[in-house]
Amino acid sequence: MPPLLKVNDLYVSFRTYKGILKVLDGVNLHINEGERIGLIGESGCGKTTTMKAILRILAPNAVNVKGRIIYKGSKDIMNMSRKELMMLRRNSISMIFQDPTAALNPVFKIGEQMMDIIKYSKVYEGRRMTKKELKDESLRLLKEVKLPDPERVFDSYPFQLSGGMRQRVVIAMALASAHELLIADEPTTNLDVTIQDQILKLINEVVEKRKLSVILISHALGAVKNMTNRTYVMYAGNIIEMADSHKLFDNPLHPYTQGLIESVPKLTGGGIGKGIKGRIPDYLNPPSGCRFAPRCDFVESTCRKRKPPWIEVDRNHYVACWLYAKR
Repeated sequence: MPPLLKVNDLYVSFRTYKGILKVLDGVNLHINEGERIGLIGESGCGKTTTMKAILRILAPNAVNVKGRIIYKGSKDIMNMSRKELMMLRRNSISMIFQDPTAALNPVFKIGEQMMDIIKYSKVYEGRRMTKKELKDESLRLLKEVKLPDPERVFDSYPFQLSGGMRQRVVIAMALASAHELLIADEPTTNLDVTIQDQILKLINEVVEKRKLSVILISHALGAVKNMTNRTYVMYAGNIIEMADSHKLFDNPLHPYTQGLIESVPKLTGGGIGKGIKGRIPDYLNPPSGCRFAPRCDFVESTCRKRKPPWIEVDRNHYVACWLYAKR
């Protein structure tokens, strides 16, 4: 059976006043039906850009967008018409954005926005629903995400809700159209630790109940380890490692993955994380070989000249690094 979604050699650049930013540099990943995958990496490494490319909602200054995004083994999202794209977003793939304040329209009440999404989603079989049916379904979804007093939330404007409540509303909206794949793009950003845990548990419960496939982007590495089947590691527009989640976190192979995991603060008396020296390269003029080479403790001349190949080091454990290619 083909994957639910497969991304092949995805390239994306952005035109800026400084020049062309070469962000995504041949991204490859896939997700199977019913599977949950994690996508981790530093801020600015291209995770959100990859997800926006999948839904084709990149900013207008995106240029040189190349590659294939195959949905259900046959449909290339890159070649879909506007009508096909709208149907895909309404009925199959939904995205929870990391900033619920920006995702919600401040001049409309939550109920109005919920009913609009439900009305145009073919998950509800495209039938004309009465206003009462739309409201009842909206309230049901708000209850599903465990919002207290759904009636009050329904009649509220976004600014009248807390950050955690807004995030639950955004999840409810995503569930109104997510039929097969849910993309959760750092859904706990700007929330305190207690609310972060509640939101992640909520997503996990809803996904299991609806049997959705999920792409989880998060800096909460413990949550990614425990909530996903496989994890991809991204650095500077490249996928540099992939393995079963527990295997990857217990035995990271790429020097960047090792540094990323070691950067997590130790809460059991081990002190602060080590961190990784340097910063993500300038996308105006990225390194020609391995993009991690300027920050790597094991860099060799080959690393600076040629992009490393994708190597299967262990069963279902892949890494893009010259250290393992030579072995």
